[in-house]
Order: sequence, then C-alpha cells, then structure tokens
Amino acid sequence: QVQLVESGGGLVQAGGSLRLSCAASRSIFSFNVMGWYRQAPGKQRELVADITGGGTTAYADSVKGRFTISRDNAKNTVYLQMNSLKPEDTAVYYCNAALQMGTLYNYWGQGTQVTVSS
Repeated sequence: QVQLVESGGGLVQAGGSLRLSCAASRSIFSFNVMGWYRQAPGKQRELVADITGGGTTAYADSVKGRFTISRDNAKNTVYLQMNSLKPEDTAVYYCNAALQMGTLYNYWGQGTQVTVSS
C-alpha cells in the first residue's frame, strides 16, 4: 500500500503564493504519473497539473503560467508551486499517484485545504 501525505496548504491573500508538497511512502520512480487535483465545494474534482516519470508536465488551462509542478525523486516528493493565487483557486488539493500494471492503480492523499481571500 502506498501512502501520500500532502502539506503546505493554508490561507493566503489573492496574489500570494503557496507551495504544496506530497511525500510518498515509497519511491516515486515506479509511478507512471503523479499529479495534483482539487475539489471546491459543490464541484467535481478536477486535474490541476501532472508530471510523468520522464518529467513531462501538463496543466489545466486555469492555472497555466501561475502553477508549476515538479518532482524530487531523491525525496520521493512532488511539489506544486502556486503563484498569483486567485479566490477561485480555493479548494481542497489532493495528491495522486497512478501506476499502470495491467490494471491502473490510483492512490490518493488525504487532501490539504487552500483558501484564497479576496
């Protein structure tokens, strides 16, 4: 079983920055893709950004140019640097790790709250 532990959420004013961290309980080399999702009250969970084992990244249109995803394989950690935050970025942010072994396995963290005040 894999454990993902997020940290770094909090309350920030619009225009501010936060960096989220996701620490995995085992080497992240084995995962095909790791990503960050978010879920705002009353809305579906949506993909924010992800990064492949080879370092290829992808972003939701709403965060392009403001958020950056990165990974530190030595620390088994994935980061989400969030700049120029907006009130609409307010949500619970979840870390995800996907492993394709015939069957697709998805692992989730417990989530961390990000609140952006106007």
